[in-house]
Amino acid sequence: MSKPNPSLGVPIAGKVNLEAETSSSAVSAAKARKRHTMQIFEDIPKRSFGITATISFLVMIGIWSILSYGQLVNPIFLPTPDKVFTTMIKLLGTSDYWNHIGISIFRVSAGFMLACLVAIPIGLFAGTYRFGEAFIEPPMEFIRYMPAVAFIPLIMVWAGIGESAKILLIFTGCFFQLVLMVASDTRLVSKDLVQASFTLGASRWQAIQTVIIPAVQPRLLNTLRLMLGWAWTYLVVAELVAVNSGLGYAIMKAQRFLNTEQIFVGIIVIGLLGLISDRIFAFLNRRLYPWA
Repeated sequence: MSKPNPSLGVPIAGKVNLEAETSSSAVSAAKARKRHTMQIFEDIPKRSFGITATISFLVMIGIWSILSYGQLVNPIFLPTPDKVFTTMIKLLGTSDYWNHIGISIFRVSAGFMLACLVAIPIGLFAGTYRFGEAFIEPPMEFIRYMPAVAFIPLIMVWAGIGESAKILLIFTGCFFQLVLMVASDTRLVSKDLVQASFTLGASRWQAIQTVIIPAVQPRLLNTLRLMLGWAWTYLVVAELVAVNSGLGYAIMKAQRFLNTEQIFVGIIVIGLLGLISDRIFAFLNRRLYPWA
């Protein structure tokens, strides 16, 4: 009677186990892929992100098309997308509209840069020292709740009705918020890094210069990116003050004559300019601080 050869069963059993493990791994991977899209705080592939973002814009245009082409809203108040697009091409083909775009970019840039030059050092001081926080933040917290529109009469008294008034209004809308946000970013710098610099013999100024400022830069760039978006929102308010140029002026002029298509064009152009500036800041953040 021949004895069973145990070696014949080993490859078969191993093969069965391997197939079972492979199948289990495939199921787990499939489940992981299925969960991955809606996982909390988890990244998704860039392709999926781009497709989803495109769909969101198409949904907005679809709702707009249904309401306008279906005449569910009076055409005077909601023009169709093709009329707005045609009006945009027509306006962008004129030098006058590009002059409006140029002066608006100048006003936003000047007001925003002035706010950055003044607010960033003050915010760093308030975020680094408790004395600075106690001295600076309470009045900033108080003033930031005041609407920028309320400052228009004072700004006209102080700066007149020239370009400086528009720039000052955008500066006012950004400055107080920016001080508080920079101070908050500064306080998020690890204290262990600062203590390590003191251990290595750094002075207070050296710790600020070589530790705090470099560590706060990635968050600061994100903060500036957000504040630039706010600066664009103050543009129309700033261009209410005795102007005859700018995108805000073009929108208000179109409103007086019920040219709704031109109002939509002005809003879309401001949105596109804001989106372009936002993408520039996002690109700089990725290139300058890839680890953040």
